[in-house]
Amino acid sequence: MKSLSQTNQAPIQLKNAFAGAFDFGVAINRQQASESDSGAAKLINEHFAVLTAENDMKWESIQPIEGQFIFEHADKLIEIAQKNGQKVIGHALIWHEQVPNWVFEDEKGNPASSELLLARMRAHISAIVGRYKGKIHGWDVVNEALNDDGTPRDTKWRQILGDKYIEYAFNIAHEIDPDAKLYYNDYSLFKPTKREGAIKIANRLRNQGIKIDGIGAQGHYLIDVPIDELEASIIAIADNELDVMITELDISVLKFPEFAMFGADVSQSFALQSEYNPFPSELDEHMKVNQANAYTALFEMLLKHQEKISRVTMWGLTDGDSWKNNWPMKGRTDYALIIDRNNQVKPFMYDIAHRARLAKD
Repeated sequence: MKSLSQTNQAPIQLKNAFAGAFDFGVAINRQQASESDSGAAKLINEHFAVLTAENDMKWESIQPIEGQFIFEHADKLIEIAQKNGQKVIGHALIWHEQVPNWVFEDEKGNPASSELLLARMRAHISAIVGRYKGKIHGWDVVNEALNDDGTPRDTKWRQILGDKYIEYAFNIAHEIDPDAKLYYNDYSLFKPTKREGAIKIANRLRNQGIKIDGIGAQGHYLIDVPIDELEASIIAIADNELDVMITELDISVLKFPEFAMFGADVSQSFALQSEYNPFPSELDEHMKVNQANAYTALFEMLLKHQEKISRVTMWGLTDGDSWKNNWPMKGRTDYALIIDRNNQVKPFMYDIAHRARLAKD
């Protein structure tokens, strides 16, 4: 059987191939949003219908100092999207990472009161959602609020405001922009316990009359993508009348350390070990085939359930941009995305795109 990584399909615009099935998106970094790299700009315009700021809409980027908002880089992304006719997904309003310490402290450095923290949440969400009202298709309102067993993650948000911090965030976002889609976003939602935890959050909100439109399942996978488990989660989320999105897709070709916790916990960091960095300069042909097959199997399943899925977003433009290169060990070289370090779409992705277009036609 001919390897999928060795097919010779003609180039096709990926966003057009998947149109009608789901929106195809990408997270871009600050340099790409500046359009200083013409090759990257061309790829972003040609292949993606939706843009997400990888970091430039997170709290530490927007409001590093209380009351001092920096919108320059997020504004640039909005400008690019409007020029290209692309949607924008805002990521993320409330998260326990990449938040300045001052957010959770009073003027004396003690833990902030619930009243103070809620006021800061309102001011921050009001500022960013208000600035981009009518320009943002949807917001990841709350990100990664669950442990892998589906129980609430004990973040500083929860410690100070209790579980209702999720309700507060969704209420404020909806109040400021009633037309924006509002999402809960988390990783490892292929795990039944975590999937049920996310659905529980959504139903809790809806039972209180609070708007939530969907759940984003972060797609940070290894080569052995849990296809069956993910398919079950897509079905379960959709059965609860929620939009389903694959929000942060990458498929790592590297082994995950046995002593680390698999997922996407960015706080994990370990010393570099050569056995976990087997391809420092080039990916071998065997692993190229394995990755091609993994992506192909995943997209076949996603296209099978396209009526349930509104968006698939790659988490980074090229292999060189991927956060997987340095996590959880600084210095690792990964090849997790569908575009290589030379700005070339990997051959297997054109094969997938042609299949999607033929199925649509």
